[in-house]
Amino acid sequence: MTMLFVGFLLSMILCILFGVPFIDFLKKKMIGQYIKELAPEAHAKKQGTPTMGGVFIVAAIIFSSIVTLFLAEKFSTTSIIILMTLLFYFFAGFQDDYIKIKGHGNDGLSARGKLLRQTAIGVLPVAYMMMMNPHATELQVGHLTLELGWFYPIFAVFVITGASNAYNLTDGLDGLASFTGVFAFAACSIICWVKGAYQEAIISATVVGALAGFLKYNKPKAQVFMGDTGSLALGGLLGVIAVMGKFELLLVIIGGVFVVETLSVMIQVASFKLTGKRVFKMAPIHHHFELCGWSEKKIVLVFGLTSAVLSVIAFLIHWSLYGIK
Repeated sequence: MTMLFVGFLLSMILCILFGVPFIDFLKKKMIGQYIKELAPEAHAKKQGTPTMGGVFIVAAIIFSSIVTLFLAEKFSTTSIIILMTLLFYFFAGFQDDYIKIKGHGNDGLSARGKLLRQTAIGVLPVAYMMMMNPHATELQVGHLTLELGWFYPIFAVFVITGASNAYNLTDGLDGLASFTGVFAFAACSIICWVKGAYQEAIISATVVGALAGFLKYNKPKAQVFMGDTGSLALGGLLGVIAVMGKFELLLVIIGGVFVVETLSVMIQVASFKLTGKRVFKMAPIHHHFELCGWSEKKIVLVFGLTSAVLSVIAFLIHWSLYGIK
């Protein structure tokens, strides 16, 4: 357990230290966020805020993960695969942000192009796990074992890709993705540790540290946004940790806020196409609450606390079903 705190502290300190020079660099190069015309009016003032803060988040995670894993003598091929997947998602998000900045707009990769990249990247950890773990295709629910067989890799890639997209959709307010992510990854870290999945636990702890450090710059009023560079990568990593740690079904609870954000978009699109009417004032749902008069700080606080409660519930469910190894 000590190594979780080491990874957390190292990553938080590195993220804070990396943040100052990187934000200055972004300001000098005028690398800022472009706001969609359809966004709530209050978002207009965010125009030009430095983006792509995911660069120093991911840098802190990778560096601190490698150091902590070596100190814990837990570094292995599994760690490499997880960090490589994070890096590939990082590059996909970076490309999306770069296209937006270069085009001076908010249109990056096409939805299809982004989805294809996310799906292809998700195949890497799933293929590795299926080669290394003879029970990879099983889902354990208490004493019940569900053998998914050939369907499992499809399911696992869907979980990873879905997590990447869901986290990306949540990143719409100052501090929202960071604050909710702290609790989601903390739950992943603790669950992995009690399961004996120490590498996944340590990497998750470094994410908690990086996000805690990033909040220094991302809390309202944000000095920098993580951009798709950060949100696609962190969401993908969340899915990978759940799949590699074999608690895929619990991710629905751990990432409950992200699930609701995604469902709100799906419901809004389906309703408008079928009836011509909107269920929410705007989707994702955090914008709905904005237009209902909630302040950004209130939304971030409520969503963050909700994420904390869901994370505790997920851990208690896991504990009641499996105990501690």
